Amino acid sequence: MKKLLIAIAACILSAGVSYGQQEKGMNDLQVLYGYMQGSFSSQQQSKNDTDYYDIRLHMSPIWPESNNGKWLYVEQAMVSALDKPYRQRFYKLIQLADGSIESIVYTVSDPLRFAGAWKTPEVFEQLSVDSLELRDGCSIILRKLDDGSFKGSTNANNCPSNLRGATYATSEVVVQHDKMISWDRGFDSRDKQVWGAEKGGYIFMKELK
Repeated sequence: MKKLLIAIAACILSAGVSYGQQEKGMNDLQVLYGYMQGSFSSQQQSKNDTDYYDIRLHMSPIWPESNNGKWLYVEQAMVSALDKPYRQRFYKLIQLADGSIESIVYTVSDPLRFAGAWKTPEVFEQLSVDSLELRDGCSIILRKLDDGSFKGSTNANNCPSNLRGATYATSEVVVQHDKMISWDRGFDSRDKQVWGAEKGGYIFMKELK
């Protein structure tokens, strides 16, 4: 039994060292970019609280040769309709002069033509950056916390939205190496919430490859 416990402890320590080595020499932008890549699920949260849906979130790196930021293709879908994502975005991450990181949000016309493209991100090599549409005012500014996670939000009511009677939307996010907490909400002209989770953000656990 003692040998088994020692072996388990050694594995845990080895994993921790490997993880630390992976980040060594990387700047905050590179670390955050790595955290955000992958497939995420809110399945466990939906089981614990029926007010939350089982959602899949996929974030795939694209345009690796770009010299004006780090790009991701982002797709969200209900587990019951994975072939019909309800949100498709392109994020460009850039580091600002004060050390914070801006996640700039873009959309594209006829987005469903790219449904499922997170599995084959090379298809975006044929897509021009100029064809994307900036969601002005919807950028998220993230800052690294002492525990190594990143936390950020949109700026006040600057992100316009007309979904379900909203006039603006807000996004708050926490990004860790193994999960992402995302709270998106829409508000009307009287600052009354009209869509989005009410209790708190969705907890998306990163799925192991």
